[in-house]
Amino acid sequence: MKILICGAGQVGWQLARHLSTENNDVTVVDNNPALVRRISDAMDVRGVEGFASHPDVLERAGARDADMIIAATFSDEVNMVTCQVAHSVFEVPRRIARLRAQAYLDPQYSDLYRHDHLPIDVIISPEREVAKAALRRLAAPAAFDTESFIEDRVQLVGLSLGEDCAVLNTPLRQLSELFSTLRAVVVGVRRKGKLFVPHPNDQLFPGDQAYLLVATDDVGRTYEIFGKSNPSTNRAIIIGGGNVGLFVAQALEKGPHKVRAKVIEKNRSRAELVADALERTIVLNGDGLDMAMLEEANLHKADAVLAVTDDDKTNLLACARAKAAGAPLTIALVNDPSLTSLLGPLGIDAFVNPRATTVSSILRHIRHGSVRKVYSIGDAEAEVIEAKVMGTSPIAGKLIRDIDWPEGAMVGTLKKRDAIIAPKGDTRIEEGDVLTIFALSSDIPMIEQLFQVSIDFF
Repeated sequence: MKILICGAGQVGWQLARHLSTENNDVTVVDNNPALVRRISDAMDVRGVEGFASHPDVLERAGARDADMIIAATFSDEVNMVTCQVAHSVFEVPRRIARLRAQAYLDPQYSDLYRHDHLPIDVIISPEREVAKAALRRLAAPAAFDTESFIEDRVQLVGLSLGEDCAVLNTPLRQLSELFSTLRAVVVGVRRKGKLFVPHPNDQLFPGDQAYLLVATDDVGRTYEIFGKSNPSTNRAIIIGGGNVGLFVAQALEKGPHKVRAKVIEKNRSRAELVADALERTIVLNGDGLDMAMLEEANLHKADAVLAVTDDDKTNLLACARAKAAGAPLTIALVNDPSLTSLLGPLGIDAFVNPRATTVSSILRHIRHGSVRKVYSIGDAEAEVIEAKVMGTSPIAGKLIRDIDWPEGAMVGTLKKRDAIIAPKGDTRIEEGDVLTIFALSSDIPMIEQLFQVSIDFF
């Protein structure tokens, strides 16, 4: 595919990094020459300097024969106009825009994005995606990473392993023998900073971070086996009343568990606006780094502290302070992936990466074949892919052990008819099956090929 990425910031950088390694023809447009130079020097992509919404700039970038344009600049308005120009002047078939302002996202204005108005095929809201990720972390305190697949019937769970894990020093192939009815598969392990897909004879050790794909009904049992408890969150403190903090608080108010939350916001006018938008949530005007403010928010009674300000260091320090004061669960929003190495030393339980969540949202609309969902792992190191098997897919009708899977990929779960199963070597892949697959970035193109449908399908 020929793809234009408009905006060479964090999201644009990550998208270019993903897509350029998968035999796509990628061009990145930005009006900052330093960013264009940096991205074109670091990757096999073409860089074009200029304003993405200008027709002459898009012409130079090759918009006339582009298959897709992704508008991810810092300006909503530039992103919208870019999609309009791409459609009206260059007839680019697929247009994706990142929009932040909530006024543009109100469902009552959805007609604005019809083809005869502002022709945007997919709208990505970073703040809403991040808020969803934060809510998933709150719902799974035992995990440092989590995502749902196959209509919430399968969960990706990331667990940090301690000495109390019952399956340490045990070959992974024995897990299915010890727990024959458990639908959980260890698909990835991070050890000493390196992420890899384990072999059946590999063992788990203290300090490992394990990624598992688990049938949702078996998540509780999986936690127990891996030495984790997963207490419910009844009271939460949210530090930061921006769009992310507001979305989280609103979702907690409307959620089935009716979590009682308090929001701490430093800016007085913003605190008043957030208070007006919420019904039952108490909003405090103050600094989340101030211990007196945390005590006023009843930190000693809180089950979780979520720091989602627009400053990484504030989020990390606020969580570290709350953890030192006894908070059971702390979650920090961290934009800079280089700072995630501080989570362990600071005692922070989990983090949310806005860049990764936004990139995951965009990638699910780019992947080829019958891919239905994508979740990015770490710093673009791997992906979890949900894909449906079509009748003419190369893997249809084959046993799992007879399929030429790449070395860095593993099937975690499989939906066959209406049942979720843990796949085995003699499991036959059939048309209509839905698989979840963990794959290192270098092996993603091969996974896509396995799910491609032949031209006869059409």
